[in-house]
Amino acid sequence: MTNLEKKNIKEQYSTVQNHIVLYDRILLWLSLSLSSIGLIMVFSSSIPVGQSLYQDPFFFIKREIFYFFLIFFLSFIFLRTPIIFWKHNSNIILIISILLLILVLFIGHSIHGSYRWIKIGLLHIQPSEICKISSFCYISSYLSRKTNEVRNNFWGFFKPMSIIIIQSILLLAEPDLGTVIVLCFTTLSVLFLSGAKIGQFLVIIFISTLIVIFLILLEPYRMKRILSFWNPWKDPFGNGYQLTQSLMALGRGDFFGQGLGNSIQKLDYLPDAHSDFIFSIIGEELGYIGSFIILLIIFFISFRAMYIGKKSLEKKQIFSGFLACSIGIWFSFQTLINIGAVTGILPTKGLTLPLISYGGSSLVMNYIAIFFLLRIDFETRLKESQAFPRGSK
Repeated sequence: MTNLEKKNIKEQYSTVQNHIVLYDRILLWLSLSLSSIGLIMVFSSSIPVGQSLYQDPFFFIKREIFYFFLIFFLSFIFLRTPIIFWKHNSNIILIISILLLILVLFIGHSIHGSYRWIKIGLLHIQPSEICKISSFCYISSYLSRKTNEVRNNFWGFFKPMSIIIIQSILLLAEPDLGTVIVLCFTTLSVLFLSGAKIGQFLVIIFISTLIVIFLILLEPYRMKRILSFWNPWKDPFGNGYQLTQSLMALGRGDFFGQGLGNSIQKLDYLPDAHSDFIFSIIGEELGYIGSFIILLIIFFISFRAMYIGKKSLEKKQIFSGFLACSIGIWFSFQTLINIGAVTGILPTKGLTLPLISYGGSSLVMNYIAIFFLLRIDFETRLKESQAFPRGSK
């Protein structure tokens, strides 16, 4: 090869390197756009409840901004940490999350009768949120090592499910049935993507259905939730109160909404207007158009996560691929449950709307998941750019 040919190859490689963007700009801007809308809506919906509970209308928005600063500092850690680190330490992270689930039962802070939070100064840590991401890291690590065993052996399929069952028992003790459903559904979906046999799923789904029915019948409040969501107007000032107020908020929004800040239902009528039921206030203030745009952004984030996972699996990066897919399934399914509860399609489950609802632990864990996606995509793009022929020296 002549010196001129070597020079041309180096110039071509330099040009390609200069034009390659080593991060997913679409995912980044979608996430920042969604969380910006969420910040505005938390500010709008939390003023009345902040004034009534803490005599400070800006109480919740100040805490939300604090968590955004925390997320900004965490980004320097998570975006710089190779994905292989999380694979190698997935077992340790899982053990820590299980210990936190046990700890919250003894020293947890009770809100609405559920012991889900550990208070450490300004921080309110919710172990169930940590449990989600730690479980998905563990499942992805397991599948990267035992894919053939999962496909050909029921015990290989059941081993990761046994870990989820242990976590589910601890979560139900809080109680937190919503997280259990998200955890089980996402895990089963990822195992299905790995190629597990359909017969194994039928057994697990049948057993899970029986357990869920038993859990609903075991606790009277769960049975009341099931009955009230079927016909909330039968008891609009009792068990159906929250849902009827939510439906009134969505009805008032109509097509274009009442305008930002003009919600009536947030004035101490609708409980959890800034957290689990923030979508009702979005519907009331921004209308169908605003609600549609927000759901569209969440859909594209979930779709982007699945696309990143698909690319990683094609490059034989098994852990990264399944982790990205699990994040996409998690975001989309949790959104489905939240919107279903707000609109009366599903019973109330106490799950936040990803990147929108108020909640420190939820917001931080959602962004850690986004950081994982950006890092996975970065490593995939980096390998593709390095695959460009450099020429002989």
